[in-house]
Amino acid sequence: MINIIEKFKAKIKDGKPVIGPFMKSSDPMFVEASGYAGFDFAILDMEHGPVSLESMQNNIRAAQVSRMLPIIRVPDMNPVKIAQALDIGAGGIQIPQITSAQAVEQVIRATKYYPQGDRGVCRFVRAANYSDKERHQYFRDANEAIIILQIEGQEGVSNIEEILDVKGFDIVFIGPYDLSQSLGVPGDVQNPKVVEQIRYIVSRAKAKGIVVGTFIDYPDKGEIWQAAGVQYLCYSTDVGIYYSICREIVCTSIQP
Repeated sequence: MINIIEKFKAKIKDGKPVIGPFMKSSDPMFVEASGYAGFDFAILDMEHGPVSLESMQNNIRAAQVSRMLPIIRVPDMNPVKIAQALDIGAGGIQIPQITSAQAVEQVIRATKYYPQGDRGVCRFVRAANYSDKERHQYFRDANEAIIILQIEGQEGVSNIEEILDVKGFDIVFIGPYDLSQSLGVPGDVQNPKVVEQIRYIVSRAKAKGIVVGTFIDYPDKGEIWQAAGVQYLCYSTDVGIYYSICREIVCTSIQP
């Protein structure tokens, strides 16, 4: 896993974009196929996806087999849920609804072992090869896990400067759909009010040398946001991609 994380970090450090889908299904075949297709990462979704922690282990295995970084989006900042996701082998954690610097500090403490944090210790877990990995090496490797913060509401936008000033996280991610709701235009992610807020967060993050990401529905939006400085590009969802391709096949193959 550490090699997959290093590859991901090196690409980001070189200023290159990385792209990957949200995975809503609990089927590891979708995950594995996505890796072979060339995606850099997959966000295995435990906030909106109907998947258990037990099933998620196989999704992580599928990502590792196809050399893709498995990132788990946990449902909230609960330290136990964060630790469980990392214990089963997640290479990164994505945390929704970050609103303050204090929340960021809490996430870092829950994600990192000493001296950066106070994550609960157990080396008899999958991430430590069930105790086969030398214990000190495991703790060092575990602290390389990628931390991604989701800013997706007006409170988080208002506190963006203090959030970005906290040390220890890797990427700030802008959730356009929840942001649109907080701005009173739910689902209208192309609304000028939403776009303006996204561009504001991107500009503040880039000014501080922080990697920024967002969600995109269509390939051309990736080009637009990449040009604006976004590197972490989250493209649609596994079921959304599958639906779009199926619909395209039906529409182009059957004549009225």
